[in-house]
Amino acid sequence: MNMEASNTESTSLPDQTDLAKKRDLMQQRVSRSLKRRHNQETRFKLMGMAAVGTALAFVLLLFVTILSKGLPAFWQAHISLEIYFDEEIIQIDEKPVRMVNESEAAFNQRMLAWQTQLGFVNFNRIILDAISKEIPEARDYQRDAMRLVTSGERFGLRNMVQEDPSIIGTSQRLWLLADANVDVWMKGNINRELGDAQQQLSARTRDWVDELEAKGVLKNRFSTALFMNPDSRSSLASAGLAGAFVGSLMMMLIVMFLAVPIGVASAIYLEEFAPKNKLTDLIEVNINNLAAVPSIVFGLLGASVFILWFKMPLSAPIVGGLVLTLMTLPTVIIATRSTLKAIPPSIRSAALGIGASKVQAVFHHVLPLAIPGILTGSILGIAQALGETAPLLLIGMSSFVASVPGTPFEQSTALPVQIYLWQGNELRNFFEARTSAAIIVLLALMISLNAVAIWLRKHFETRW
Repeated sequence: MNMEASNTESTSLPDQTDLAKKRDLMQQRVSRSLKRRHNQETRFKLMGMAAVGTALAFVLLLFVTILSKGLPAFWQAHISLEIYFDEEIIQIDEKPVRMVNESEAAFNQRMLAWQTQLGFVNFNRIILDAISKEIPEARDYQRDAMRLVTSGERFGLRNMVQEDPSIIGTSQRLWLLADANVDVWMKGNINRELGDAQQQLSARTRDWVDELEAKGVLKNRFSTALFMNPDSRSSLASAGLAGAFVGSLMMMLIVMFLAVPIGVASAIYLEEFAPKNKLTDLIEVNINNLAAVPSIVFGLLGASVFILWFKMPLSAPIVGGLVLTLMTLPTVIIATRSTLKAIPPSIRSAALGIGASKVQAVFHHVLPLAIPGILTGSILGIAQALGETAPLLLIGMSSFVASVPGTPFEQSTALPVQIYLWQGNELRNFFEARTSAAIIVLLALMISLNAVAIWLRKHFETRW
């Protein structure tokens, strides 16, 4: 019996030792596997952080580049002159006043005759007289002297007289826009070591610019012309974004009042009321395909349908708004449907269970909960439409328009198209910064729209 017990103990000890070794080996394998998986997870996190950091670095580089080039354009060269509205030069009749019982047509005719008379006044001579007070020799070199002030300022003086004829015979110290080439010279955007043949200003004018800048008569001041004036080719320094801004605003209003209601209504019908059959499946596929169609195709569609077929005016905000509406509709529909799908089915079931109709369940219970997502998708679609250029080029909005549109049916341009036009201007050392400034304005509008979308989503967000 003792020998059998000893044999049993001797055989059980190796088995326990083997089990312990196997257990240790298994633990080592599990430990190595965990370590390997933890290392993989760490590497993945680091790769993700590196990807996000790289993307942010490129975005930061983009913004730094645009801001560094565009911010100087918000300050522009101005010259301070003592303007004397000489009555010997401004020889015009008194401004017409509408008489009793006078018809509007007759008054407008008299006013037009007075404005024509004012248009023949030589305001360049008034500007030259003001420059001569700062530079006495300017009268002997009138051509060089008039290069100090942009040509559009004579119209500004004319408008001042038209608004208030009582200033005739008085003197006023005014800041006038300097010529674009003067602005380039003052900001150092051209190599001053170049010869006279390669300079845009004569040697005499350049010397005058340096002299007036040293005296404080020429300064870089914040440019309201960039925001208040339309585009200009005759007076480059006066070129502004007013026409393009108003044109973009009109188009966005058209998109807002057409694409959003139609898109939301279509999405509600397809998601909540439409029967599930082959026809609705075909419609859904086409909507998804339209969302991926290049924007230039919508431009071709707008040019052929709205301009050639319906005979709508070329280069008008109404046509641009309709084209962008077609382009934005799929985005609004898809975003709205995704939001409606995210609403828990229990909301619908509870509403139907207490006796509400299908329409009441959708519009009284489901739709209010979907408002944040619908607003977010709609605003993001509008922001995307705001930055589109290709479809607008095909409907003629790349044409030069030197006025601010009064109605959506008048010719206009848009901010993206204005950027496209300015970047191709031959005076690169002036319009390169101005192009970046226009990009800053466009980005500010798009970021504002995105911020509004985020705020609306947070404001109307409901948790369940």
